[in-house]
Amino acid sequence: MRYALYFTPPKDDPLTGLAARWLGRDAFTGSAFAVPEHDGLSVGDQFELTADPRRYGFHATLKAPFALAASVRERDLLEVAEDFAARTHAFEIPELVLGRIGRFFALVPGSLHQPLQDFSASVVKAFEPFRAALSEADVARRKPERLTERERANLMRWGYPYVMDEFRFHMTLTGQVPPEHSDAMNAILTERFAAHTGRPLAISGLAVFVEETRGGPFTVHSWLPLAGAQS
Repeated sequence: MRYALYFTPPKDDPLTGLAARWLGRDAFTGSAFAVPEHDGLSVGDQFELTADPRRYGFHATLKAPFALAASVRERDLLEVAEDFAARTHAFEIPELVLGRIGRFFALVPGSLHQPLQDFSASVVKAFEPFRAALSEADVARRKPERLTERERANLMRWGYPYVMDEFRFHMTLTGQVPPEHSDAMNAILTERFAAHTGRPLAISGLAVFVEETRGGPFTVHSWLPLAGAQS
């Protein structure tokens, strides 16, 4: 069993439903959806190109997946998560846009937003006591030889390279898209998520995701509203 602290909008939020139908799976319910057809991209190509984010569910990583330390239990983690959410105020990202990270497409902030950076850092620090140390295999999977010095330091200190100053909020929509499909994918996602881009995104909750077996799908165990979040 592994756990992760993610951001995702509430279960009934229109963006949650839209993203679940795009990815082909709802992380709240486990429901699967048929891949929609689009001009310029076959159903088979889209199914393949959304396979990686489909397993994780629609989310932005705050505290990357981890096994529990031997000294703690799931209920300890959940109690701290509930307390953390109750003490942390909801806020907004001023603008959500469609962006690219390498060959991945994702929904990202229009610009660096310091409250979001601070929120991410606070989650990483608050839940560090619950994380079991990485195994040698875990470290090797991150290909430390390809990381920057700061990213390697983060990996060894926090269990994940892209935290603190290296954190960039992103809600992944695809795996690596080959250049020959890039333009078509950009056009499809621009149209499909137009109602949610160019406008604010409420950071209104903290989600505890679980992975029952290594390599299996992640599902939402608990979605906890932040203080002051509108219902």
